[in-house]
Amino acid sequence: MTDAANGAKGAETREFSAEVGRLLDLVVHSLYSEREIFLRELVANAADATDRRRFEALTDGARALPEDAKIRIDPEKDARLLTISDDGSGMTRDELVANLGTIARSGTRAFGKQLQDAKPEDRPNLIGQFGVGFYAAFMVADKVDVISRRAGADEAWRWTSDGKGSYTLEPATREKAGTDIILHIKEDADEFLDSWRLQAIIRKWSDHIAWPVTILRDGNEEAANEGTALWRKAKGDVTEEQLNEFYRHLTHNFDTPWDTLHWRAEGMMEFSALLFVPGSRPFEYAEQTRESRIRLHVRRMFITDEADILPPWLRFVQGVVDTEDLPLNVSREMLQATPVLARIRKAVTSKVMGELKTRAKDAESYTTFWENFGPIFKEGMWDDAAHRTEVAGLSRFRSTAVEGLTSFDDYISRMKPEQDAIYYLTGDNAETLASSPQIEGFKARGIEVLLLSDPVDSFWPDRLSSFEGKTLRNVAQGQTDLEKFGAPAETDAEKADMDTLLPALKTALGEAVSDVKATDRLVSSAMVLTAPEGGPDLQLQKLMQRSGQALPGVTPVLELNPAHPLVHRLAQKVKAGEPVDELAHILLDVASIQNGEPPKDVNAFSRRLMDVLVGQGTPAA
Repeated sequence: MTDAANGAKGAETREFSAEVGRLLDLVVHSLYSEREIFLRELVANAADATDRRRFEALTDGARALPEDAKIRIDPEKDARLLTISDDGSGMTRDELVANLGTIARSGTRAFGKQLQDAKPEDRPNLIGQFGVGFYAAFMVADKVDVISRRAGADEAWRWTSDGKGSYTLEPATREKAGTDIILHIKEDADEFLDSWRLQAIIRKWSDHIAWPVTILRDGNEEAANEGTALWRKAKGDVTEEQLNEFYRHLTHNFDTPWDTLHWRAEGMMEFSALLFVPGSRPFEYAEQTRESRIRLHVRRMFITDEADILPPWLRFVQGVVDTEDLPLNVSREMLQATPVLARIRKAVTSKVMGELKTRAKDAESYTTFWENFGPIFKEGMWDDAAHRTEVAGLSRFRSTAVEGLTSFDDYISRMKPEQDAIYYLTGDNAETLASSPQIEGFKARGIEVLLLSDPVDSFWPDRLSSFEGKTLRNVAQGQTDLEKFGAPAETDAEKADMDTLLPALKTALGEAVSDVKATDRLVSSAMVLTAPEGGPDLQLQKLMQRSGQALPGVTPVLELNPAHPLVHRLAQKVKAGEPVDELAHILLDVASIQNGEPPKDVNAFSRRLMDVLVGQGTPAA
């Protein structure tokens, strides 16, 4: 039977998926100690719906808001009902199904795991971030009714559920557009029928909602929030506590911001801004989109959070920008072309960068910021030519020379007199990179190497190319130019005869490698894989393979340490006319393992290795 047919007949019951049922159980029971958070979420949803209707009304007069638009909270002790009503955009039947019949759009499994793993004090932080705030209502209610009428539509619908596996949809009546959420309060949740308790919760979590919030007390509507636009107040008139409360309301975070930027720009353009850099990495960090979500207001009216006020590499910054230099009916298409917004973007970006430069002087505090948002910030060196050098100067890296983080400027101050390049190595893990054969020769000569272990590190060095006149050079790519630094004192060992060994190994390995050559980059290791001169480095090749975009025709270079006993032994075998084909493949496979990759043919590698270990003269073919 179709949905339309079901709707025409009246009530229709639908089942939640088993996964949704388990998740509802997690929300209700894992967040039990923070039950009051349900009201913050429902009021925030009501405010968003009212903002949405106001924006829609700019282009559709049929959706105009009533002049007295507000959010109303009505506790009925005798009936054990708590109703939260708004004059917002409302929902159609299909939207009720999409918005309330589907939970945790970011992924129910991801949310469930995060919720189970999170510390109790962090759990409420997850609800808003995973889009499941509405379902917090079931912490205090054993049944929830939602009556909603879409702005501009004539019909209303009722959604009803006990949160135990199913929900019901049926036609309803509502005089005006908007939404009523009716909670049937549980026996152990009487406190949420007390108007004074409700007002305390609103003041705590939702005092800065831009819309009036009222609570019905003794038949009278009384204001529950101030509704103050903090960003329009003078900086000295706002307390740190107010800022932190607004930050938590805006971001759904429970921490305190690492930094707060509050200012008013005047002159050729005028705007107020209140921005926050979070104090901790958001739970949905890996799933973030690349768009900035700074809220753009015009004369306090929310317009959009898709104005790209900050570049993608500053998307971790959250907050509000409010201007009077744009018309209220500005469309999103117009926003992309208006020079006013372009100037605002430039000014806001400059302000954030200036603040980061100031905060970077406190190394300990800046380390906290960098560990949370460094991988995002470094994207600016890849995709923003205008700020590339500035981002580089504020970037921090792990290094072979110092504990903790270091900067390009600090690296340059430690360079050897004859050194004209900044050396770096990319990989998946800084600790693993620190013991990589790739950097043995550099460490032995006292040459510092930066250890870059974020995925973006495989891309931005080519775009940046140099810093303060010093070329960036990947130690795993092409020539090392170590010869100009002399030989390490501890490497006086005799070198093997490579003239016959190298051609023999190259013949044995064929197209598996692009070349086999001797190197001075190794000290204690026998061999290492490197990228061909001018080719993509091994880490980039690895990332491309993981994403299903392998680079065709790109093969590594096998480099050998002429002073290593194993290389001496191989050279002797070749000189004696003994075959080294199987041993050559073992060398290549071991070098792949050193590089963090499995052998291309694990079974062949295992067989060859077993043959050597059992002491057979020549490994079996």
